[in-house]
Amino acid sequence: MKRHPPIIDRVLDAIRAAKTICVVGHIRPDGDCLGSQLALTLALRAEGKKVFCWNEDPVPQKYRFLDPDGIFQPPTRGIKFDCVIALDCASFERLGKAGAFIARRKPLINIDHHESNTRYGDLNWISPREPSTGELVHRLMKIARWPFTPHIADCLFTAVSTDTGSFQYPSTRPGTFHVGADLVTRGANLAKITDEVYQSYPLSRARLLKHVYSKFKLAHDNRIAWFWLKKADLARTGAESNDTEGLIDHIRAIEPVVVACVFEEIDGELTRISLRSKSRDVNVNEIAAQFGGGGHPAAAGARVRGNPHSVQRTVIAAIKQAINAAK
Repeated sequence: MKRHPPIIDRVLDAIRAAKTICVVGHIRPDGDCLGSQLALTLALRAEGKKVFCWNEDPVPQKYRFLDPDGIFQPPTRGIKFDCVIALDCASFERLGKAGAFIARRKPLINIDHHESNTRYGDLNWISPREPSTGELVHRLMKIARWPFTPHIADCLFTAVSTDTGSFQYPSTRPGTFHVGADLVTRGANLAKITDEVYQSYPLSRARLLKHVYSKFKLAHDNRIAWFWLKKADLARTGAESNDTEGLIDHIRAIEPVVVACVFEEIDGELTRISLRSKSRDVNVNEIAAQFGGGGHPAAAGARVRGNPHSVQRTVIAAIKQAINAAK
């Protein structure tokens, strides 16, 4: 039998000893976060646990098909948990308001694949070599021998697929395809997932995409592509913040571009930056770390305070420096 890290046994021991559990994820949850949370919640409920599942932000429209029963609900404030499981969240601060809801707890289990994870849990299973947290939950379930339902398979396939860019990102490993195949074998509905996640964008997103293509800028011999998303842009297009997920990939895909960047206005003096790299020699996790953020070598982000023009100038300069150093 294939050996696994001892931390997995410690995680399972803590889960098995618990009766009341809360499964939380990061602010602005993506497909990997939501799919992993739902899959683990469903598996633990099937094991007889009382499980709460919640994030600060609501489930984006394109992922709502995964939660037809409204599993995502805030727990009663002040409830005491036998353990809390944080999934796909690189730092405690990224839990947002969920952090206050889990104050009364026993062990905090931190399961994540971000290289920048701060190891804030009492038990930390951090595996940056995995391209998604969904793969970690899949592995946990197989080791624990918890049953997979077709619904759980849908959740985990969505997690793995979205965080690997439909198995296109360089982080995708041979084992990732094995996980995907296993989940399809267990009932994951590819047609449904593809339609809901990739082929059912709201009109507001199409309007946002029009904005991206008309407003993006190129710099540094076309090796840097970037654009701004202001609150006014969202209001004008009727879009919500979660409609912006994946927009950066459209400018990342331009042939000469090495690094793509999105500057998103949070408020007048707070800007959210998202970074994507197409080169193994340009690690955007290191760039994001300069601004208090983090993520992966090919995908990272941060929230930066300061004058927006100054933020833009400083971030673009840091990207140029990283590209030049890669030579």
